[in-house]
Amino acid sequence: MNDSELAISFAIFAAKQRDASEVEPEHLLLGCLRAISRFGIATLGPWDLDLESHGIDWTRQPDGPRPKVAFSQTVVELLDRAAQIAKSAGESKVGVNHLLAAFANVDDGLMGELKRKHGMASASWRAAVAQLGFTPPVVAQANHPAIETKRARDYLTPEDAAEELGVHVQTMRAYIRSGRMPAFRLAGERAIRILRTDLEKVLEPLNEVKNGDK
Repeated sequence: MNDSELAISFAIFAAKQRDASEVEPEHLLLGCLRAISRFGIATLGPWDLDLESHGIDWTRQPDGPRPKVAFSQTVVELLDRAAQIAKSAGESKVGVNHLLAAFANVDDGLMGELKRKHGMASASWRAAVAQLGFTPPVVAQANHPAIETKRARDYLTPEDAAEELGVHVQTMRAYIRSGRMPAFRLAGERAIRILRTDLEKVLEPLNEVKNGDK
């Protein structure tokens, strides 16, 4: 489990503890802070954020398998924003730093509270998140056989399909659960595969400008 998956697990755990029907931005932010915390303190740049002050028992771990839970539309948009940030940095996997960076322009809820309390601005938040670490992107060789093989595959994992569309893997899984994205399960296994040619089924054209509209 990578750090972003850990953050999402903590976010779901936080939502369940609060009897929420969906994972909201507050839960996702708390999950991210929990993932980078040590002894209940999440250090970001000059700020030491105490999870206990936000009702988080940092000594507890999520129990059992991660339950299925819906993500609010706002969280889906944040996850997609994080995927976009990762892609712009040349990184194929979304990390907790990308998730935290996606909150930079959020001014309401828990993020707004933190900004007001600590005098945070979008730029100072992003600068603090940047200090969490950065892995230089690997420049692929044009004739690299592994890259060519990946591009040529007809069936993709949810992670690969999400990368192809530039969305977060949780968004892709939501498409699968809702039936918008056809998917297949390997016989006798839990692994899911998506036909490359089906990726276009979640795309729709922008409405054309109507006559008289400017």
